[in-house]
Amino acid sequence: MRPRSVMDALRLPPMRFLRSWWPWRSLLYLTSGGALGAAAGSVLLVLLLAGAALTLVVIGLAGFLAAALSGIVVARVERRRLRLVDDVRLTDPHRRPDRPGLRRWLTTRLSEPATWRELGYTMLMVTALCWLDGMVVALWAWVVAALVGGPFYIDDGTPLALTLAGAVFGVVLGIVLLYPLTAWAAARAAITQAVLGPRMESSPELTEVARSRARLVDAFEVERRRIERDLHDGAQQRLLALSMQLGLARLELAPGTPGAQPVARAHELAKEALTELRELIRGVHPKILSDRGLHAALLEVADRAPLPVDVDVALPERLPGAVEACAYFVVVEALANVAKHSSATRARVAASVSGEWLRVQVRDDGRGGADPARGTGLSGLADRVAAAGGTVALASPAGGPTVVHVELPCGS
Repeated sequence: MRPRSVMDALRLPPMRFLRSWWPWRSLLYLTSGGALGAAAGSVLLVLLLAGAALTLVVIGLAGFLAAALSGIVVARVERRRLRLVDDVRLTDPHRRPDRPGLRRWLTTRLSEPATWRELGYTMLMVTALCWLDGMVVALWAWVVAALVGGPFYIDDGTPLALTLAGAVFGVVLGIVLLYPLTAWAAARAAITQAVLGPRMESSPELTEVARSRARLVDAFEVERRRIERDLHDGAQQRLLALSMQLGLARLELAPGTPGAQPVARAHELAKEALTELRELIRGVHPKILSDRGLHAALLEVADRAPLPVDVDVALPERLPGAVEACAYFVVVEALANVAKHSSATRARVAASVSGEWLRVQVRDDGRGGADPARGTGLSGLADRVAAAGGTVALASPAGGPTVVHVELPCGS
């Protein structure tokens, strides 16, 4: 699968990574970052000095406003520049003014948290990040140039063979140093995404979407419980009564009579249907989860698993129903993947509460190599957790072990 960011590229095999464009894109990203920071710092310094020298006049106020709004321009360039090392496009967090005109535009921009966050990022970039970018690139270039260019400038009697060996070593070292250079580019990109990425508070539309999603999740969980209750108290009870009546009729018929075999077959089919219905009810919403909570439900899941499963659950009290249901189905899906794909001999389920977060971990000793892109199990698990406002982390190196770590908000 093609890597979509420089962080993904760092996980590639060494030869594939070095043959890709990602190291050189990282080098261009850091070089342009140093240049952008130097240019932004110069312009910002001029604007601040102009504002300080002419504080009492309109030009001075304009200088300070321009300095405050300069982060918008820098952030826009940074979002475009980020495409060098990440295919994800950051959206502009600024909203359109409700009325036209420069004054309204200024009022809107100065009242947005994103504007001041972008100014803070610009100050951080000017004072620290651009210098670090420049130092990383300059150090890499100096090491490579000093060693590779040795045969051309060293004339103090050093044997030519030694300087040529140093040049070859310089080429190899320059290639190896592309790894830390690319890692710094990935860290820089992560900082940029963390600061300049969209925030929920900066977009009322996103806030309303999040609230709507929460309402849908709650409504879906209520509907699941209703279906489970109707199946358990309605269809299951009628099917159980039918199975009992067929069993009584089977006892009344002597073996070998014409009706004995069809009634016996109907009795077996009714029992099979009852078993399947119970499994269906458990899949919709297990009754033990509603009655006794997550700990008991996970113990039951471990007992039904086709391999030994250790359960380590430390929950001080019952959690919200939606959180318990999400954690339960995450464990069920993860253990199903273990049984189907991992060739594991043992698994472990751990759950605990830390602060306002429920942490659930499923670990197995299988062969590893789990990839969400190769199937819908892990991606569906991630979608379920995301709908509940949580996060999923997967570690599955070749040879194992595989660890699925889930965090769900469980505070009030």
